[in-house]
Amino acid sequence: MDLLFWGLTLGVVGKVLLGFTVISVHLKIVKEHKIDRLVLKEMRKERNLAILGILFIVVGYVLELMFYGYLAI
Repeated sequence: MDLLFWGLTLGVVGKVLLGFTVISVHLKIVKEHKIDRLVLKEMRKERNLAILGILFIVVGYVLELMFYGYLAI
């Protein structure tokens, strides 16, 4: 394994951790119910987009590994 592999891997891990952090904050705020319904609805949308973003990051990572020859199909 070379520096490119480790750079891609650490970059993806950092982005996914950031995404999970955003999702966990949104979940805590939604559970508290101290804000109005409109904001709660918007936060649920943002949570779903964050999950989709994490999925795209992971799929992109797998495609990059395949392109650079670290994964064989």
